[in-house]
Amino acid sequence: MTTPPRPKQLDSPVLPKIFKYMGKAQVWVYKRTGGRIGGKWRIGAGFRKPVPTLLLEHRGRKSGTTYTTPLLYITDGADTIIVASQGGLAKHPQWYHNLRANPDTHIQIGRDRHPVRALTADPQQRARLWPELVRAYADFDTYQAWTDREIPVIILRPRTAPDPDAP
Repeated sequence: MTTPPRPKQLDSPVLPKIFKYMGKAQVWVYKRTGGRIGGKWRIGAGFRKPVPTLLLEHRGRKSGTTYTTPLLYITDGADTIIVASQGGLAKHPQWYHNLRANPDTHIQIGRDRHPVRALTADPQQRARLWPELVRAYADFDTYQAWTDREIPVIILRPRTAPDPDAP
């Protein structure tokens, strides 16, 4: 089966703005309902098989501002796994660059907030985790086919020591 070419409509400059505001709305609702609303992704492949969603905090590498982004995830033992797919766009999402600059952060799953350290999966880890991610959300394979960049897989490893910069 071949992947269809990336729809040209997805390259519209309006879409990132729509995604930004939709993401802000999802974060607002997720936080107020403890993930009861906004805690499952039900779009695309998630329509028939909803995928769990977490909130990722990340500090702007230039601004120092703390941002929150909703993302799909799977678990791998104690680790939480996320993907910097950005819908198959040509560039990595800003949150990925922010995590690389400031890897110690927090995630929220439901009402629980956890300190984590972000690591980009090495080639062997990615090869093992990618099929699991695609099993959870089949569109990840489509996104990879739409872009020339290798979509990073990020391992969010629990931190035991408290973060002195945590709010």
